[in-house]
Amino acid sequence: MKCVVLISGSGSNLQSLIDNATHINLEIEAVISNKEDAYGLERAQQANIPTHAINHKKFSSREEFDQILSQTIDQYQPEIIILAGFMRILTPEFTQKYTGKMLNIHPSLLPKFQGLNTHQRALDAGESEHGVSVHFVTDELDGGPIIAQSRVNILADDSAASLAKRVLVEEHKLFPKVIHWFTQGRLTLEDGQAFLDGQGL
Repeated sequence: MKCVVLISGSGSNLQSLIDNATHINLEIEAVISNKEDAYGLERAQQANIPTHAINHKKFSSREEFDQILSQTIDQYQPEIIILAGFMRILTPEFTQKYTGKMLNIHPSLLPKFQGLNTHQRALDAGESEHGVSVHFVTDELDGGPIIAQSRVNILADDSAASLAKRVLVEEHKLFPKVIHWFTQGRLTLEDGQAFLDGQGL
């Protein structure tokens, strides 16, 4: 299944998709970043995947940026769009255009800790566990239907950095697995709910 991956940073989740692409029936057609210095672009280039850097700071509005982003995506006619650490709030027009074919990974047990700095916020809240969620993207920030989660216990001596490291291990396992469900045709979004093998999640 043809996909485009959107990133903003180091691209470690992108790397796990590149490494697993053959096993999960994924053809990465392009990688797009809103930051020109994102290391993930280098990872893509090393794998001979076309890259695009679209600096969001050069646009006067979110709508204008999203239009160019959409035009760039559509060149590749992807069947799935993967947000792998893409740190932009997308406009409703954009999310509605790709409803049901856009997946995001978020480093918290949603609906807890939407947005940024999730690891520190989990520690500050005195949580006993933390983790990662994969969900369909909708208009609501980090609020689309949850597909799957992985959990890690929070240890007494955890820092945001140590917690992030353990969560990242789970991210690299969970995201390819969920994407494989999608490429197999097992995972769908219907009437605002995620379904796996016809069962509501």
